[in-house]
Amino acid sequence: MKAIIVGGGIMGLATAWGLVRQGHEVELFEQGALPNLLASSMDEHRLIRHPYGGHVGYARMIDDAYAAWDLLWADLGELLYEPTGTLALSGNGADWAERSAAALASIGRPMTELSMADLPRRFPLLDTKGLERAFWIDTGGVLLAQDIVAALVRHLGRQAGVRLHANTPVRSVDLERGRIVTQAGAVHGGDIVVVAAGAWAPRLLPALGTRVVPSRQVVIYFDLPEDQRAAWAKGPMIIEKTGDVGLYLVPPVRGRGMKVGDHEFSRTGDPAGGREAQESEMGALLDRCRSLLEGFERWTLRNLKVCFYSVTDDERFIVEKPGAKGWAMSPCSGHGFKFGALMGLALARTIAEERDAAAHARWAAGLVGDGPT
Repeated sequence: MKAIIVGGGIMGLATAWGLVRQGHEVELFEQGALPNLLASSMDEHRLIRHPYGGHVGYARMIDDAYAAWDLLWADLGELLYEPTGTLALSGNGADWAERSAAALASIGRPMTELSMADLPRRFPLLDTKGLERAFWIDTGGVLLAQDIVAALVRHLGRQAGVRLHANTPVRSVDLERGRIVTQAGAVHGGDIVVVAAGAWAPRLLPALGTRVVPSRQVVIYFDLPEDQRAAWAKGPMIIEKTGDVGLYLVPPVRGRGMKVGDHEFSRTGDPAGGREAQESEMGALLDRCRSLLEGFERWTLRNLKVCFYSVTDDERFIVEKPGAKGWAMSPCSGHGFKFGALMGLALARTIAEERDAAAHARWAAGLVGDGPT
């Protein structure tokens, strides 16, 4: 079987990896360089975690996601992951941490609730005023995202039966007949076409654009004073929800930056446009950092990074087969990278084994075993 894949981010590359492992031929097309620095996948790190609010389906997937990453590490010959554990905090009436704990308890992955009195001792770099509840789980950590993407590109480039087409924009796709046309007018055909073009996918699949919108997101990287950097490098990821504003914090593992962001979607912006950002855009997030993080006044803002998510209204993934020979793959909404290896392997198996496409779509949407959210 020959597969055509459009998009060289984590989802396209992981699907190519899954298909190549089964002995299939792959041609992958990326509009920019491989890796493409503008891709959603290209950041220093991404998080993987079991806490998922009330989304039991995605919480259940995490163990399978870890197994898929382990398979990838074996193929790559390197481990591009650092465990940190996960600290979930809530206050101001927000209940995301509590819902996460209840959901994980229901599937045999209990979190430990920490007392507010004990929290400052265990995590002295936090200011606990305004927090109401805290939950801890030993699992979770940092995926070294851009290193993973670059390693996958190198790995695939060494495999027989793989052709990687960098700097080759695709003009149109035909998911019924299994073919694409590049911007230069070249036609390429295969037994199956997978469109995994991230925030650019709706341009190729207009019907997808009624459900997926590009969303410009800004994250902040900080330089830390040396005494704090050593402590934070051994610290946990933090997911904090306080109702009016929340943040996630990625510790500076393996010499990477200290990153802080939020999960509020802009649902605006052009992924092909400029990537400039201003500190003034992040006022609410910076204010929350000042109140939550001890010694934050000594942190130095290193840079702002703009990336683009592709977002659905319900934040569920779209991996569907809208044509006889084609799949639309949009597992993002700001929480997809952690499932990258799993999504690629699973789609490769479904394609190769001609599994039920509707069942695959439900699974990818996190609906298998999910309850009220």
